[in-house]
Amino acid sequence: MRISVLAVGTRMPSWVTQGVEEYCKRLPRELKLQWREIPLARRGQGAKPEQLREREGEQLLKAVPPGDKVIALDVLGKRITTEQLAQQLEAWQMSGDNYSLLVGGPDGLSPQCLERAAARWSLSDLTLPHPLVRVLLAEQLYRAWTITVNHPYHRE
Repeated sequence: MRISVLAVGTRMPSWVTQGVEEYCKRLPRELKLQWREIPLARRGQGAKPEQLREREGEQLLKAVPPGDKVIALDVLGKRITTEQLAQQLEAWQMSGDNYSLLVGGPDGLSPQCLERAAARWSLSDLTLPHPLVRVLLAEQLYRAWTITVNHPYHRE
């Protein structure tokens, strides 16, 4: 199974790259986690947030591999626990499908991205910076996998 994380924004600080790579290398081969960066839409004078979301959304949707199920990370999405994520991950693995997780830019995801999504998740009620979201998402996917295989990384 493959999970693609499609995230708006490029040139992340080295701590982000290192953190994401660390969790990705801990995952087994049968659970491949791929990352793809989508450039921010040009933010010139007079650029409206709706236009920026639209441009970034078009690029995100073009980057979704054919046949993938889409999950949108959205502040208004459903809050899930790590245990629920582990259950979801198990279901995904059993389905044999691949998934794409969409992470919007500073202005969020376009309505088209939200409509395309099979589900919308919120990582937190807190406002999180995009670099931190990447590391948090990688860690939570790793933690969810450890729960599914009874690995001692996750402690209750």
